Amino acid sequence: MSQKIKVGILGATGMVGQQFINFLQGHPWFEVAWLGASDRSAGKKYRDATVWRLDGVMPPGVADLVVNESKPDSAPQLMFSAMDASVATEIERAFAEAGHVVVSNSRNHRMEPDVPLLVPEVNADHLRILPRQADRGWKGRIVTNPNCSTVVLTMGLAPLKPFGITKVMVTTMQALSGAGYPGHASFDMNANVVPFIKNEEPKMESETQKILGECNGGAFQDHPMRVSAACNRVQVLDGHTETVAVEFARKPSREDLLKAFAGFRGVPQERELPSAPPCPVVYMPEDDRPQPRRDVNRFNGMSVFVGRLRDCPVFHWKFLAMGHNTVRGAAGAAVLNAELLKSEGLIDA
Repeated sequence: MSQKIKVGILGATGMVGQQFINFLQGHPWFEVAWLGASDRSAGKKYRDATVWRLDGVMPPGVADLVVNESKPDSAPQLMFSAMDASVATEIERAFAEAGHVVVSNSRNHRMEPDVPLLVPEVNADHLRILPRQADRGWKGRIVTNPNCSTVVLTMGLAPLKPFGITKVMVTTMQALSGAGYPGHASFDMNANVVPFIKNEEPKMESETQKILGECNGGAFQDHPMRVSAACNRVQVLDGHTETVAVEFARKPSREDLLKAFAGFRGVPQERELPSAPPCPVVYMPEDDRPQPRRDVNRFNGMSVFVGRLRDCPVFHWKFLAMGHNTVRGAAGAAVLNAELLKSEGLIDA
């Protein structure tokens, strides 16, 4: 592209907003040109409105940008939203009504019947629902990415979908970064596991069915599988690890499953989208892999790693899945969604 598309970030001062800024540095298609946040930050330079919490220093290209109120007045067409759920609904809708394309990491619109819940390798065809949003009077559109733990699960399951998944049992071990900043107190997390993450389990269960479902006749049809999730916070910085047990309509062979993992590709790989990993799902044959500390940043944090495929005495098969929760599960996922929208001609150059 001869000229980059200018983009804005809503909720730019928070942890996910910083992840967006970090992930978009040097992007070949997009350039951060507008930042939005709460009224208390508006009017300040970004360097004065927030404390940079990620590794390294604040990118110089955004440090002197003036933070705007989260209103669509002067914002570019493409907006990434890292808004807190308590305020995201009205703000994102205001931008969509004004003609902006909002690619949101917030949970607020994920389960609405005319909003795609995208994992581009899995359900790019769900974009067909977007014209229905015009019925709301919106000039623009809203697209969402899933909960960070759901991304890992659905990418691990997607290669196995052709075998007729009927039941899934998943237990998560979720990284500290998923709780934001300041997150859990160190006294609570040191040498500990917290067996509760608010709203996480129902989100995983319902979002997985929507993502792996179909888009027929202008409506979503959930996948009929039953999903049971148990979610835990553990003392890991980045990378959600999940133990997954799966039952099928008819038990496939181990060789069939390994071949499915190895051959899984999607639209992002076919179109060579900038943020797409060459292998979205990577099977690791070692007995003790994947591990967050060793594997989470491979392929720029955009692949999901699976391993330990073995017989399950209750369901048919069980395996391990792990992915980067703030990259593939948040900022990177939304950027890949925007790249898909651009490749579909849904964002102006």
